[in-house]
Amino acid sequence: MLATRAFGAEPSKPDLAELAEWIRKHRGRTADIITFQLDRSLAPQLPAGITHPCAGGKFYADRILSAIPGIRDRKAVGELHAETRDIIEDAAGIVVQKKGVWCAVPAPHVLGVRDAYYIDKAEWTGALCETYGTILRSMRDTGVPGHILICCDMDNAELLALAQPLVFFFRPEPRREDLVLLLERQHRVAVRKEHLPVIFDLMNEYTVRKIFLLDPDPAAIALARTHFDHDQIVAGGYCTDGGVDYWKDLVAAAEFTL
Repeated sequence: MLATRAFGAEPSKPDLAELAEWIRKHRGRTADIITFQLDRSLAPQLPAGITHPCAGGKFYADRILSAIPGIRDRKAVGELHAETRDIIEDAAGIVVQKKGVWCAVPAPHVLGVRDAYYIDKAEWTGALCETYGTILRSMRDTGVPGHILICCDMDNAELLALAQPLVFFFRPEPRREDLVLLLERQHRVAVRKEHLPVIFDLMNEYTVRKIFLLDPDPAAIALARTHFDHDQIVAGGYCTDGGVDYWKDLVAAAEFTL
C-alpha cells in the first residue's frame, strides 16, 4: 500500500443549520466561518486513514488578508507586517485534532493583492513574502509541522523566498514550465497521471526524489513505478468536491499488489 498525503480541501459554504450545529458542539471556542472551514477540510481525512493529513485550502486567503493590516480591499496601502493572533489560534485548533497535520494556504500571488504603496516590484514581492514567512513560522511555532502553498502559477520570486523542506509548492494542474521552475527549488512534486511523461523527461536534468500522484488509478501507479521505487511514490489528494468518500476512495486507490 502506498502512503497517502492530503494537499488541502475546498469545502462548500455551509448552510445555517450545519453551522449552528457546529457552533453548538464548539461552544466556548473563539471561532468564525474560517475556523469552521478549517475543521471541515480536515475532519473527513481522519476517519478515512490519510497517512499525512492537511487542513486548509485556498479559502484561507481571507484569514491571511485580515492578518496583514497594510492590505485593504486587496490593495497594499501601507507597510506590510503580520498580526498573527488569529493565525495562531487556527494553528492551535489544528494541532489538537491530530499530531503532524500540515496546513494548506494560498500562495502569495493567489491573494490577488495589488501594490499601491511600494511601487517597486522587487520591494513589493519581498515585503509580501517576508510577511508570509512570518505567518507560516507562527503556525509552525504553534505545532503545525509544515505548509502546502497552493498556486495558480509558479512564481520564481516566491519559490526563492519561501521554498524549503517544510513548505511545499503545489499547483493542481502544472504546465511544463511550472515543473521546471519547481524542480529548480524542490525535489518533490505533485502531478497527475497525464503529467508523468513530462516528469520522466525532466528527470534527465533535475533530481526528483518523491512523486505525489494525485487521484491515482492502478495504471498511474504502474507507470510511476517504471521510474520510481515504491517508497518514492505517494498517493495525493486535493478535495474540491465531496468529503469523506473522496478520502476513502484515495486510500482504496493507494492499495495495490507489489
